[in-house]
Amino acid sequence: MKYLIWFLWGILGLLGALVAAIVIYFLFIFVASFFISTKKEYNKDSRFYRFLLHSSTGIGMRIMRIRYDLVDLDKIPEGKQMLFVCNHRSNFDPLVSWRLLRKHNPSFISKESNFKVPFYGRLIRRCCFMSIDRENPRNAMMTIDRASKLLIADEVSIAVYPEGTRSKSCELLPFHNGVFKIAQKANVPVVVLTLQGTEKVSKNYPWKSTKIRLKCVGVIPADHVKGSKTSIIADEARDMIAKDLEENPL
Repeated sequence: MKYLIWFLWGILGLLGALVAAIVIYFLFIFVASFFISTKKEYNKDSRFYRFLLHSSTGIGMRIMRIRYDLVDLDKIPEGKQMLFVCNHRSNFDPLVSWRLLRKHNPSFISKESNFKVPFYGRLIRRCCFMSIDRENPRNAMMTIDRASKLLIADEVSIAVYPEGTRSKSCELLPFHNGVFKIAQKANVPVVVLTLQGTEKVSKNYPWKSTKIRLKCVGVIPADHVKGSKTSIIADEARDMIAKDLEENPL
C-alpha cells in the first residue's frame, strides 16, 4: 500500500509540474506579445512568433482533445508559396489549419475582430495575418494587394475562406471571387482544401474528443489561374470542395 501511495503522489507531482510548465509558458507568450505593435502592418514574418503561435496552438489542440486525419497533403507543392482556400465551419478552423499547415507558414486574411483577441491577436498580426474590410471594396482591394505582395516577396503563403464567413449550418456558402485575385497578381497556384469536424469541438469538449479531417482536394496551377477569370477559378475551387464534402462526409 505504501508504494501505491508513493506512486500516486508521484503521478500527482508530475501532473502538477506539467500544469505549472504550461501556465508559465503561456505567461511568457502573454509578455512577449506586448512587444508587438497593434498599429503596424508587418510585412516580414517572424520565426520566433511563428514558433509561439504554432506551439501554443498545438498545446491547445491537445487540451481540447482534437484528433486529426491528414489526407493527400502530399499534393501540396513544395518549395513555393501559394494561396490556400478552404470551406469554413467553425472559429476553430484557422487555429487548426495554421497548426497542421505550419510547414507552409500560412497567413490568414481574417475579420478585424480576431486581431483584438487577447495576445493571440498580436501574435497573428506579427505573423503577417491581415484583416479585411468586407464593407469597403477599396480597403478590401488594398488587403488583396498586400497579400499578393507578400506572396511575390516569398515571405508567407496566404490562406482565405472564400465564403467570407463561417457556415453555421455547414452547408457550403457562395464564394467571393475577389480573393482569387491574390493568386492572379502573385502568379501562384491555388491549393484547395476541405476541413471537417471542427464544428463539433465546442459541443464535444470536455467529455469527448473530436476527430477532424484536413484534406487537399486539388491544386489549380498558377498558369491556369493567371489566364482565367476569377469567377471561373472560384467555381472550380467551390466544385472541388462541394464534391469532396458530399462524397466523403466525416
